[in-house]
Amino acid sequence: MNTDNVGAPLQNTGAGSEVKEVTAFSINGWLALVLAIAITVVGIWVFVLFAIKEEAGDEDFVLLILSVVAWLGAGVLFSTIRIVNPGETKVLQFFGKYVGTIRITGLRMTIPMVITKKVSIKVRNFETNELKVNDADGNPVNIAAIVVWQVADTAKAVFAVEKFAGFVAIQSESALRHVASAHPYGSSDAGTTSLRGSTEQVAQELAQEVAARIAIAGLEVVEVRISSLAYAQEIAHAMLQRQQASAVIAARELIVEGAVSMVEAALRRLEADDVVALDEERKAAMVSNLLVVLCGSAQATPVVNAGTLYN
Repeated sequence: MNTDNVGAPLQNTGAGSEVKEVTAFSINGWLALVLAIAITVVGIWVFVLFAIKEEAGDEDFVLLILSVVAWLGAGVLFSTIRIVNPGETKVLQFFGKYVGTIRITGLRMTIPMVITKKVSIKVRNFETNELKVNDADGNPVNIAAIVVWQVADTAKAVFAVEKFAGFVAIQSESALRHVASAHPYGSSDAGTTSLRGSTEQVAQELAQEVAARIAIAGLEVVEVRISSLAYAQEIAHAMLQRQQASAVIAARELIVEGAVSMVEAALRRLEADDVVALDEERKAAMVSNLLVVLCGSAQATPVVNAGTLYN
């Protein structure tokens, strides 16, 4: 089994990718509506003239034919009228062939005898299911994301995939698994991208991957955000203890570093002000006492030494 392309974004291949959105012919539909109503009224009037004739001659049958033709013409005109609501488009097909998309809102007149499909171009968003994924260190984590997207190419959205809304959901979860498995949950190294410490960077990487996967369907990503992130339940307690231990170690390192700098400053000040002359043994004792006081977790109890350091 070839696994070289596992996790790679889908490529724009196939017949569906050849269809691209074009602008369909359309004009103001009010003219067609008024004209269709007028022709319908004329057809009714001509038919009434034929009906009131007591004896129908050849010229009277001409009236009947004219009324039928008028009704057919009105029907054709009515079939050209489409209503396009704000935030929506109309994708037109003429006997199975894509002929264009109407994006101008309002009452529009277009090609007669076409089949239209309404496609919303409003911004949509959804939250993925909470997925259990092994991060780069092999630790199971629960992660979910919110994906904000919209239709960019209506022709691809209709003809390249079966149901583009479901396509976005599946591809987003697939991309989320791929990105989450490429990074550790947390890292003490400032240069390492982690799921917890580099949320913005991970979200941007996820948005790029989702966009690459759904481009074949004529869709674009507006924004992606991580909505949920936590260790899986089976290791959550152990990882909490690990984080607490790491926090204690980091705090101790900071305390020791501060204590050493304070001892150095104290020794330099004593020597500079010539307060007391200390030999190496007394310096060592002073340093030891100060470090115990500064680094101890409990309050130190002073002991007065009435003797001497020397025998």
